[in-house]
Parts: sequence; C-alpha cells; structure tokens
Amino acid sequence: MAERAARLRARYGAAPWHLVVVTAALVLAGWVALRLAHEATAGRMLLWFLGAVIAHDLVLFPVYAAVDRGLRALARGRVTLLNHLRAPALGSALLFLVFSPGILRLGETTHLAATGQDQRPYLMRWLLLSAALFLLSAVTYLLRRRQASPKRSDSA
Repeated sequence: MAERAARLRARYGAAPWHLVVVTAALVLAGWVALRLAHEATAGRMLLWFLGAVIAHDLVLFPVYAAVDRGLRALARGRVTLLNHLRAPALGSALLFLVFSPGILRLGETTHLAATGQDQRPYLMRWLLLSAALFLLSAVTYLLRRRQASPKRSDSA
C-alpha cells in the first residue's frame, strides 16, 4: 500500500489525500454550477463572478502586492514581524470586503426596510474589530519575541 501511495505521489506530485480533496471540491463546484444553471439570474451571477475575477486580478492583486513589497522593505527581513502585520491586515480587508455595503452605507433604505436596523454602527464596529485584530497580533508578536530572546541572568 505504501508503495502505491509513493508511486501516486511521484506521478501526481502531491499526497493522495490532496487528490481526494481536489476531486471533492470539483464535484461540489459542479453540483453548485448545475443548481445555478436553472436559476433565472444565472447570467447576472456569472457576470458578477467574472467582474470579481477581473477586479481582483487586474486591480486588487497589484495593489496588495505593492503594499506587501513596501512592508517587506520596511520589515527588512524580519519575517515574523511582517507576518504579524499581514494577518490582521488580511482579516481587516476581508471584513471590509464582506461588509462594505454596510460600512459604506450603500442601500441604506433597502437595509432598513429589510431588517429594521440602521447601518450606522457598521463603520465603527469594523474599525474596532480591525484595531482589535492589530492589537492581538502586536501582543502575540511581543510575547513571541520575548519568549525567543535569551534569558537574562538575575545575578548580573
């Protein structure tokens, strides 16, 4: 059995579980595509999806690649510091992307009619959550740095 797995890994280029997970993801995507094919708004959804792909690949990717390059220059090779900036920035950006209509107060009347709630708190909540992400990351960085530093002797 181990020999078969080794041969598969040599041919496929990854572990057998990777092939299972990729196959399951493709089956799930196919099932979703079949379900959406019968939707009346399938064309609009496809247009939105293509727009999102183009917006990401042509606009967002160059922007965050440039920001990452700038952060790398500022961090000067301190990978752990850079990663402690990347993680909360990514979390904050994803939260903004998901909740941007509420944060930017787009569709305020529709939101109010549908939920009975105002969109005013979204911006402050996003800012507070982003600050908490950066604070948690900074505390984690300082704790890791303190733990990695050589122990000082008390007798000196």
